[in-house]
Amino acid sequence: MSITLSAAQLREAGAQVLRAAGSSADEAKQVADNLVLANLSGHDSHGVGMIPRYVEAVLEGGLKPNTSAAVKLDTGALVAMDGQRGYGQVTGVEAMTLAIGRAQKIGSCVLALGNSHHLGRIGHFAEMAVAQGLVSIHFVNVLSRPVVAPWGGGDGRFGTNPFCVGVPLAGRDPFILDFATSRVAQGKMRVAHNAGKQVEPGTLIDERGQPTTNPGVVVVPQPGGLFGALLPFGEYKGYGMAVACELLGGALTGGGTWHRPADGARAVVNGMFMIVVDPKRLGTQATFEQEALAFVEWLKQSPPTGGGVKLAGEPERIAREAREREGIELDDQTWAEIVDAGKKVGAVL
Repeated sequence: MSITLSAAQLREAGAQVLRAAGSSADEAKQVADNLVLANLSGHDSHGVGMIPRYVEAVLEGGLKPNTSAAVKLDTGALVAMDGQRGYGQVTGVEAMTLAIGRAQKIGSCVLALGNSHHLGRIGHFAEMAVAQGLVSIHFVNVLSRPVVAPWGGGDGRFGTNPFCVGVPLAGRDPFILDFATSRVAQGKMRVAHNAGKQVEPGTLIDERGQPTTNPGVVVVPQPGGLFGALLPFGEYKGYGMAVACELLGGALTGGGTWHRPADGARAVVNGMFMIVVDPKRLGTQATFEQEALAFVEWLKQSPPTGGGVKLAGEPERIAREAREREGIELDDQTWAEIVDAGKKVGAVL
């Protein structure tokens, strides 16, 4: 069973719970709007289904409402910031806004953001950059219960560690590549588990290191209190990218890497290493625009199979149009968890 709500209804419900959990009205709106945008984009894994975990993290003290990112170092084109466990939808935007302004002023910015709570859909930050005509690259690590196995390993050792690139395209929608380095995002396993669905073979191993299609192995404890793990995408290639995200998003930002036994903490802490560039400052703007569009047109001319050729970012834009029109469907379990989270902090939905 499921419930379908409009984007406006979900924004208000989410903001109501977040306000009750201690956020100011402005912060609650910003976080709820970001979560609902993820739902609209077709990424329910990063949508309002995260609210119950956010509430638990606040109650545990691992997520600190109304907390901004602090600048720790600023040399102009090189900036380091500490998210101080604030909502990533806030601290990430603060960091991205600073990086965009700096790139517009001097041509580029390398920014390291550590110790931020869950940043949400990383594509949101790339969309901020391309809206200003800028290119952005993002390496992100995840400090939470490790849910992804290294290639050749049999248990979880790191997070889903997303990678993202945004490239503006003159006169047409931008290229927004945003993916987890695991076969699928951990949140998609929560969504599948709540909906009672199995997942594709080759996605998971169980608590014994054996292949399984049951998403519950990475959502709820299995016999003996153990968990299974997601597998990296692309075998050793995705595994290598995940390690790069851990080293850059975790170690280089100062936010830290995961190298300890799993615990039950509900906070999800991210580090993000990002590079923002103004292509106009490289002296290749005319060639960049011409060659980028020529290549995109070349791709689109490929004979269509299975729906035809799409660029990264296009499926999300298609989903937004459909879900704005038709509403956002949530399974009953996810909605019940949101309602229950509200009750924990005194919000009645």
